This record gives sequence, C-alpha cells and structure tokens, in this order.
Amino acid sequence: MKRHTLREVAKVGVGLITADLLSVLWFSGAGFFPLTVLGITWSESTIIPIIIVDLVLIALLAHFSWNMKFPVSSPKEKTLLLIVGAAFLIIALLHLVRIAFGWELVLSAVSVPVWVSWLGVAIPGYLSYSCFHFALKR
Repeated sequence: MKRHTLREVAKVGVGLITADLLSVLWFSGAGFFPLTVLGITWSESTIIPIIIVDLVLIALLAHFSWNMKFPVSSPKEKTLLLIVGAAFLIIALLHLVRIAFGWELVLSAVSVPVWVSWLGVAIPGYLSYSCFHFALKR
C-alpha cells in the first residue's frame, strides 16, 4: 500500500474511533449498559477501558495521518514506529497463541469470542508490519 493511501486509511480510522468514543459516552449517559453486541456483553465496568483505548488509538492514528513525514528521518519518529510496531506484534502474537491453545479471554466480566482474536491477529499484524517497514526503510 502506498504511503498516501495509508494516511487516508488512518484518517478514516480516526473518524471511526472518534465515533466509537462518542457513542460509548452517549450510551453510558443514556443508561444503555449492559449492552450485547455481536455476542459480547458490555457492562458499565468496561466504559473506562474503552475510553482509554479509544483515546490512545486516536492519538496514534492522528499523529501518523497528519504529522508524520515520509520517508521517516527523525530518530524520535523511528523510535516511535519501532515501539508501536513491537506493541502491535505482541498483541498479534498473543491473539495467535489464544487461538492455538483455545484460551478463554474475559475482560471485565465480558467473555470475548474467538472470532475477535482472528481480527486481533490480522489487523495488529498488518499494522506491525507497516510500522517496521516505515521505521527501517532508508
């Protein structure tokens, strides 16, 4: 994928995650929790972790889509890409291990279905590859 296309996908991601953040805040204010979506039951105890993850993802994607210059020449940006790439790689590997060993995953009393781990291998795996590709490219 070209750099320009990845930036545009990251901008769309910022919009989608912002919409997710706003909907979670709206649902929690309107008293819709507990809520079951695609077999996952979200309770009021999951609101704070969702907000934290959404804010971190928005910050990372916004930096990538609007601030990062390619090719990456700044040591700080290369280090950032390597750290984020390593984090995504660890997440993808943990999801792969979960699938291989059939581990049960429960987050705040929410039992996560196995199909979520397939997404957890594909999406963070690709993001890890992209981060390492751009960080190590000369």
